[in-house]
Amino acid sequence: MKDRYDFPAVLHYNSDGRIGILFPDLPGCVSQANSDAEAVKRATEALELHLYGMEEDGDSIPQPSRLADVELGPRRRTLLVTALMPLVREDMETRATKKTLTIPAWLNRAAEAAGVNFSALLQRAIKEYLGIDAARKI
Repeated sequence: MKDRYDFPAVLHYNSDGRIGILFPDLPGCVSQANSDAEAVKRATEALELHLYGMEEDGDSIPQPSRLADVELGPRRRTLLVTALMPLVREDMETRATKKTLTIPAWLNRAAEAAGVNFSALLQRAIKEYLGIDAARKI
């Protein structure tokens, strides 16, 4: 796994003002935007998430094309997009994950009446159960 990837994106300026974003080297890595500034942000997000998913799935990441080698049609421009993967990996690993749980109604009422923060309590209980230091991130 590399820490930095630079891939060319193709921005397609549609007649309705929308900007379509695609990465020729990464099929399925697409996005869209309403402005150039938003296109840069959305292209970066799309690239980061796509590459993170490829890493998680164990897929090989191709070598990026050179900007000069990307063929363009009318109303299209290239943009070199950078993904700094240590930041992406950190963000994805610390991102909250929603879980659904089931408890008896009477216990739910009692906990709500006591002002229990279910998420915080569940996190503490799981860390204790697994023997993980409460302050430590996995």
